[in-house]
Amino acid sequence: VKAMSEMLVDTEKGQKVPLALLADVRDSKGPNIINRENVQRRIVVQANVSGRDLGAVVTEIQKKITEKVHLPAGFFISYEGQFQSQQEATRLIGILSIVTLATMFLVLFSHFRSTMIVAQILLNIPLAFIGGLALTYFMVGKVSIATLVGLITLAGIASRNTIMMISHYIHLMEHEGEKFDEKMIVRGSLERLVPVTMTAAVAGLALVPLVLAAGQPGKEILYPVAVVILGGLISSTLLDMAVTPAVFFKFGRRAAEKYIVRDQTDPLDAIPALPASGAKNVPQHAVHASAVETVDAGEGNTKGKL
Repeated sequence: VKAMSEMLVDTEKGQKVPLALLADVRDSKGPNIINRENVQRRIVVQANVSGRDLGAVVTEIQKKITEKVHLPAGFFISYEGQFQSQQEATRLIGILSIVTLATMFLVLFSHFRSTMIVAQILLNIPLAFIGGLALTYFMVGKVSIATLVGLITLAGIASRNTIMMISHYIHLMEHEGEKFDEKMIVRGSLERLVPVTMTAAVAGLALVPLVLAAGQPGKEILYPVAVVILGGLISSTLLDMAVTPAVFFKFGRRAAEKYIVRDQTDPLDAIPALPASGAKNVPQHAVHASAVETVDAGEGNTKGKL
């Protein structure tokens, strides 16, 4: 340090002066690497999170830094890493969820042509989310990106069960002569009880090994997905058998009758018949008269021959 302090440095006037006159030379600790990003110095402070939700930890850090840390001019803090990736993935999944629900609505409406029926089908999605989020809370403890992916998958499974139920109600009215009454609702629900239950049971049994694999290496993503889908299957299957029949019996009569009338109407009946190729546009009464004269002539010829 002493030798460096006595090192001669050229000035603007061509003189040589010791470095100690121009700078404070001392032995101290400092960063061995200076990182830069966007032509700015960058200091990385990193930590690992264990036992708590990453989003909750970052929210607490942001709150404490805002309250207790006052940055000088030109300094700012950016929260990046896994937290930033999680925020971007959450935003993307939110957009895709809206697109998925809109697509489901359009596909269902193109078939049933009834906003009421489509709304009753989509009503089963919150019923599935109740069980999925409840089981996630007790077994996982936090909502992650994998949980959101499982919720999107669960929405399709829950909607399928309701579609089977409502389609069977309409089938009984249209093809088996059932009237829209409590008897038809009970019959349709009982006839769809076994298919819906077996579908949910098979899917749920396939997820049990993943649900029991908590903490095993390689199951970090599959475990929360399996938990949310299993919980949603249980709640949607149980509540679907009670909620869907009651809601359809209360609000579905008018929509079901319109669907049956529209389904029984042949769209070709509304198209006027076109004249055959080469046929003349002859008035209707003239065609009838020609037919009568031909028949009379034929009968006259026949009688004459007899």
